[in-house]
Amino acid sequence: MGMIRIISRSFPLTLLPLTARAEWTVNLSPGVTEISRSIYDLHMTIFWICVAIGCVVFGIMFWSIFHHRKSRGAKAHHFHEHTLVEVIWTLIPLGILVAMAVPATATLVKMYDPKDAGLDVQVTGYQWKWRYQYLDQDLDFFSNLATPQEQVTNDQAKSENYLLEVDRHLVLPTDTKIRFLLTANDVIHSWWVPALAVKKDAIPGFINEAWAQIDEPGIYRGQCAELCGKDHGFMPIVVEAVSPEEFQQWLVAAKAEKAAAAEAANRSWTLDELMQRGEQVYLGTCAACHQANGEGLPPAFPALKNSPIAVGDVGAHIDIVLNGKTGTAMQAFRDQLDPVELAAVITYERNAWGNSTGEAVSPTQIADRIGAAQGEGN
Repeated sequence: MGMIRIISRSFPLTLLPLTARAEWTVNLSPGVTEISRSIYDLHMTIFWICVAIGCVVFGIMFWSIFHHRKSRGAKAHHFHEHTLVEVIWTLIPLGILVAMAVPATATLVKMYDPKDAGLDVQVTGYQWKWRYQYLDQDLDFFSNLATPQEQVTNDQAKSENYLLEVDRHLVLPTDTKIRFLLTANDVIHSWWVPALAVKKDAIPGFINEAWAQIDEPGIYRGQCAELCGKDHGFMPIVVEAVSPEEFQQWLVAAKAEKAAAAEAANRSWTLDELMQRGEQVYLGTCAACHQANGEGLPPAFPALKNSPIAVGDVGAHIDIVLNGKTGTAMQAFRDQLDPVELAAVITYERNAWGNSTGEAVSPTQIADRIGAAQGEGN
């Protein structure tokens, strides 16, 4: 009866449309670059070679078992050191390996040839976000997970791209060879976008190279493929491929946005404005460690609610946010956030969860502190 119940419950699955069942695939996808298609073709070539070898080997084995079975009176023949047989079973595998090595080598040579790129992008892994720097374009930004915390805690329905959406896409032009220079700021990460056939480790102190030339406009998603810490699964990658003309328009708009952010640091901000902006920054940047309620996860991630840092000397608070704390998971956010975001999040931490210091940190304070530090460094 148990088996009958299992079959009866499974039977409706056979009535699903073919389009639904077609998503249950275990094969590679061709991707949207020449290299990704070459890898797919190589994979299928090796697969069918293996299938042919399996058919021949198991065919001979099953035929021998059946034809020379004991019930037919077969007698085992004893022989050894048959030179011709040994030569044959050496040459055949050698020929197969050479046939497999030639296309594999050609594909690897293309994969490791990033020269003559039309655009260079430096990708830096952080716990747990990505930094993209368009070299020679005076443009860089951080890309953070955009999935709301309410979805993570199951207080809200999961969205279509749950844990796969970011606040800023990496925008790239199609029909252009793009070289990626990959490194990391803290631990080993791995930048992986399956549709582009790019998967390369980002290692602190090293620069790894990869490249892609995207043929089709669209949005392509990936993830960090290296276990890099507790929020390893919360640093997705979103590549948005657009035409070269649209890319140039996006560059102009992105640079204008950067200039507007710099100008915003010079105007006066009210406490309410800083609190509203700071909450957004905190939830997107700090809540992963210190929690949305500010209570943290001691001892690794201390609480900010009623903490000596958040309600104590404001200079010390600014310093630890800008420069981090050596020997702990607290990163330096000086390069990750602009002065407005830094001032807003510090103000928020000093006035949220009942801290209520009433103090507002201005963006000019942050800009002056950063400028002074840079002057000392020079």
